[in-house]
Formats: sequence, C-alpha cells, structure tokens
Amino acid sequence: MAGGKVFTVLSREWCHLCHDLVAALEPIAAEHGWRIEVVDVDQDAVLEARWDELVPVLLHGEHELCHYHLDEPAVRAYCSRFPLESRA
Repeated sequence: MAGGKVFTVLSREWCHLCHDLVAALEPIAAEHGWRIEVVDVDQDAVLEARWDELVPVLLHGEHELCHYHLDEPAVRAYCSRFPLESRA
C-alpha cells in the first residue's frame, strides 16, 4: 500500500492551522491505527515550491486528503477503506 498506514501532514512550525489540523487528526489516527508524520515544508525547497500556499496539507502517500482544515468525514471515510490490523 502506498505510504502504509501513515498520514503525512505538510506543516510549518509557526502555523496555527497546522497545529490545529494535527490535534484534530490525532484521535482519528489512534482510532484507526495510523501514524502521523509531520513534515516542515520550509525545510524542503521542493515541498515548499509545490505545496506552499496550501499548507497545512494532509496526505496519504501521494493522495491529498485535505488542506487548510481537517475534513473529518472525508478522512474517516478514507480510513474505513483500510482494515484494522489485529494487535494479537
């Protein structure tokens, strides 16, 4: 699966919308067994050039799930496509 069960949040250190999106995403990620990776676009010129005005951006692999604010219904629907793994 592209990206595994990892959400990537393209973020900026000083961006309150970025922090809000991550905070809102954390319970959804925990519920579905996903990890969150936060990437600072200001540390990567290629990412900054591509995503600059859309940050924060929530990705799974190359698939953009939402930007600016968490689209909770869309993210939950997306997660439901991936089965929960047994913790046994």
